[in-house]
Amino acid sequence: MSFISSINVLGGDTTQSRKDAKSQRLFKFLCAFRPFASLRSLPTKSERVGPGRNERVRRDGGWRGELARRLQHGDRIWKVLISAAAIATVALVLWIAWRIWADSAPSRHAFRLKFISPWAKQTWNPALEKFNAWPMIYGSLMTSFLALVIAVPFSLAIAVFLAELAPPQLRAVLNYMVEMLAAVPSVVYGLWGIYVFLPVIVVPIGKALAATLGSVPGLALFFRGPMPDSGLSMLGAALILVIMITPTITAVSRDVLLAIPHSQREAALALGATEWETVWKVLIPYGLSGILGAVILGLGRAIGETMAVTMVIGNTTGGGYSILRPGYTMASIIANEFAEAVSDMHASALIEIGVVLFVTTLILNAIARWLVWRVNRKTMGR
Repeated sequence: MSFISSINVLGGDTTQSRKDAKSQRLFKFLCAFRPFASLRSLPTKSERVGPGRNERVRRDGGWRGELARRLQHGDRIWKVLISAAAIATVALVLWIAWRIWADSAPSRHAFRLKFISPWAKQTWNPALEKFNAWPMIYGSLMTSFLALVIAVPFSLAIAVFLAELAPPQLRAVLNYMVEMLAAVPSVVYGLWGIYVFLPVIVVPIGKALAATLGSVPGLALFFRGPMPDSGLSMLGAALILVIMITPTITAVSRDVLLAIPHSQREAALALGATEWETVWKVLIPYGLSGILGAVILGLGRAIGETMAVTMVIGNTTGGGYSILRPGYTMASIIANEFAEAVSDMHASALIEIGVVLFVTTLILNAIARWLVWRVNRKTMGR
């Protein structure tokens, strides 16, 4: 054996011995924990316990193989990490709920149910510490549901076109545009709304609604004018929300339609259905639970949107029930006033609005889950 080869052999032995030393230290560290305490009784490669036992240890990988089996080749660690993440999520939600509930105690004790009652005096006066949150609750619900009513048909139509009718080249471009709209920051929507969308689109629509529906009995309550020349109103906030939630509903609905097996389309067409009948009577019922999930995602985005709505809604509590007048939402009043709360009661009232928004979101999500369950039950029943 040459001198260089001897050096290589010695170096290889040194490297192997270092690896064995590290493995032994890891082994001793794991043995300190109770689930792996039984590993101490396992033989090592250097132990002489008989040829048959040594052969089995070498064949099974020794203590390393036993450790891998006990950890289920990483599955047990993976399950622990996933369970910890799930528990942490639930704990975070419970901690947030407890924190805002505790911090809203002064307002809850002072106003009780009058704080959210539509029949109590609707005032928001930090100087006199008199607060009623019904105008904000109404503004959040009205703008969100109005946006949803307008956005869902458009979103579903775009999703059907992208999934079923669009040529491949056009589909790629439109998919990119839809996803890009979903990524635009809300402050950009707000600025564009103030300087372009409100004066050009919202003001003419609002004046037309006031002239036609503002004098109709029953509807005059919701369409009474005049609309401000700036266009700042609940209608403007709702239409901005339409633009913001349409990409979200469209993208999810498109993915739902693309996930439907092609056999469903082929079966409907083989029975003589037209493309319209295939979409309306086969694809949409088949993917209805996923489409409802997309709608709920859009509703969550709308009811919690802050910056864009704050910039276009007008931020006043004296607009009444008309969607052509300025208003407030729960998220926008918290964003506007919390940093400048003039008293502890004022801050507590704003936190209680956060509690109301939190509970409203939970109720809407519970209703959504119930609707999805009903749809899945009907689909499975067929």
